[in-house]
Amino acid sequence: MANADVALFETSGAVATVTLNRPAVHNAFNDEVVSSLAAAWERVENSREIRVVVIKGAGPSFSGGGDLDYMRKAGAAPREQNLAGTKAMARMLKSLRDLPQATLALVHGNCMAGATGVVAAADIAIGAGSARFAFSEVRLGLTPATISPHVVAAIGVRNARKYFLTGERFSATEAQRIGLLHEIVADDAALAVRGKEIAGMLLQGAPGAIVDIKALVRDVSGRPLDEAMMTSTAANIAERMASEEGQEGLASFFGKRKPSWVREYE
Repeated sequence: MANADVALFETSGAVATVTLNRPAVHNAFNDEVVSSLAAAWERVENSREIRVVVIKGAGPSFSGGGDLDYMRKAGAAPREQNLAGTKAMARMLKSLRDLPQATLALVHGNCMAGATGVVAAADIAIGAGSARFAFSEVRLGLTPATISPHVVAAIGVRNARKYFLTGERFSATEAQRIGLLHEIVADDAALAVRGKEIAGMLLQGAPGAIVDIKALVRDVSGRPLDEAMMTSTAANIAERMASEEGQEGLASFFGKRKPSWVREYE
């Protein structure tokens, strides 16, 4: 069952902020956290007002990963009960990836194991210099299974093999190099500032175009550049040019004004 206290949900205009809120245990993931995040994504998806989602952690860490006490108990439970929990995690991550709105993860402190799946599933990930990462499952006799589709898509097969197998910690600089982070800023204060800047940029984009762009990236990934690909991408841009948003965007450019969808993030 979702517990709103473990994942806070706040809105400011068209921006929703979801904060992992178990700071005493470094925002470790248990069934309540997973359920609360799933409920948050559902709330976002059903909203006509929310256009950007910011994800962050309360306290010293983004998240230390899975709650080991919860995982120990789940491992001792009947298989179907255990499997229900791991499937809930997998579905929560896919729901985050597939949100029609733009998503932004702001990472500071520890970001371990399962928490890296949230970062990888987000559209954009920014880290403070303090951020530290690890796929530590192997050192506990576990596998990074539910997060693997998202992490491998972010960092590639070769990097995934190394870091999944060694379980070693790595820095924000290395996370950026391998593709888990897009940018690094100096500290937590700068992270908040940069997060606000990027959220503001996202509010300049047309909502429908953002939905289509997210789907476009998923659709073209891993597919050959063949006639079917060229036909589908040509149809995509042709439809956007003829769309209400496309016409408004072009009219605003030639009219030297802002498009009707632009919002400010305060």
